[in-house]
Amino acid sequence: MKTILYLHGFAGSGASGTATYLRNALYEHGVQVVAPDIPVMPAEAMPFLRQQVATLQPDIIVATSMGAMYAEQLRGYLRILVNPSFCMARLLTFGGMGRKPFRNPRQDGAKDFKVDKEIIAQFRNVERDCLKNITDAERLLVYGLFGLHDRRVNCQNDFKKAYGTAHFATFDGEHYLNDSILKRNVLPLIKDLLNIHPET
Repeated sequence: MKTILYLHGFAGSGASGTATYLRNALYEHGVQVVAPDIPVMPAEAMPFLRQQVATLQPDIIVATSMGAMYAEQLRGYLRILVNPSFCMARLLTFGGMGRKPFRNPRQDGAKDFKVDKEIIAQFRNVERDCLKNITDAERLLVYGLFGLHDRRVNCQNDFKKAYGTAHFATFDGEHYLNDSILKRNVLPLIKDLLNIHPET
């Protein structure tokens, strides 16, 4: 069975609508979608995710927003980065401190988490390794999908500078995904990369 590792965005969880949609859409094709809850603190998140990929050896990593920032650093794997946020520290600095609710249920039952100077400092530290030392082999593994109307994050130029435009694409959408965008823009790319084609 082929495996997709899905990495959710900030304040999300593995129970996101995106993970559910992909799981339902790909199950009949013999593809399992694993979507863990990413630890809130970046210093814990990166070791956790490196262990995940070492254990699962996923065929593709599909990631959105913050998750795509982490996924970019998981070198050596086929990755689809959707609206990647390579600037989490800056966004949180201007987004306000304090308790923030999770958008989806977490496995540990947590309802909210704290944004403070420590989490911002950890994001800043992790982001130092983003988009660095990209080889030609890595450029072949990474695809970037960007919403044309994303007013929350815009890292298109950062992506193109590091990875070029061969695997760069835009879609008619905003920062957060919906079933229509997944069906029209994300799922076809996944199926193409996994060599899943409709029966003729």
